[in-house]
Amino acid sequence: ISGATITFASNLATGDVIDFIILLGDTLNVGTPSDDSVGAAQIKNDLISGTTALTSAPDDTDEFLVSDAGTLKRIDYSLIKSSTTHTLLASATASGSASIAFTSNIDSTYKNYLITFENVSPATDDVILYFDMYVSGTVQNSGNCYDYACLGLRGNGSASDTASEGANDIKLSGMSWGNATGENGFGYVYLINPSETADFKLMRSFTSHIDNGARACVDDCAGFLNNGQAAVDGVRFLYSSGNIATGTFRLYGVT
Repeated sequence: ISGATITFASNLATGDVIDFIILLGDTLNVGTPSDDSVGAAQIKNDLISGTTALTSAPDDTDEFLVSDAGTLKRIDYSLIKSSTTHTLLASATASGSASIAFTSNIDSTYKNYLITFENVSPATDDVILYFDMYVSGTVQNSGNCYDYACLGLRGNGSASDTASEGANDIKLSGMSWGNATGENGFGYVYLINPSETADFKLMRSFTSHIDNGARACVDDCAGFLNNGQAAVDGVRFLYSSGNIATGTFRLYGVT
């Protein structure tokens, strides 16, 4: 049967009369089952075979199957994926660098920013790690730009504190860094709402490094502000003398 045409395998005999035709189906074609006529017993366990594997994270519109009180439902990946709290925006690796700066990606996209640094070591012994900010693309390191307070504790129990009202650079460490083999440090700086223009820019930092000479661990906490209300659009790290021999620096937007 094809549409309105019925084709027989052989000629009918003269006088044959067809009162009705029973359609039993096509070979290997059972037709379309009636609604609600197929149960779990009729479905193979490997119907969802997984023969095609994803090689990267699913797209937001990719769907998963979930059982809602025994009823299978589909759900978009966007509704169940985890949301990152820190988005990597830029990274830089020091290798005998005079400074490491991030002069882009700091804007109103995120309210707060985090800069991390690790395996940082100076090319010159007995130096201090400094930090500066940029306003409209210009580094602010002259004209009494910053107030800061830094407190450090050495592993042998001695402590140091340093502070300045109206400094040209910000000290992230009150004790000197060493540059002998194996001496290095790490830490982070939080930029709080750098694009806001109504308030002064408060910042926060933490560093841990090896003191020069004594080979003792030193932890430093510092708080500081930019003595201005203009938006901050960049930052940089440098030592009080000499280059940054090694180190990896990363800029994150904080959601």
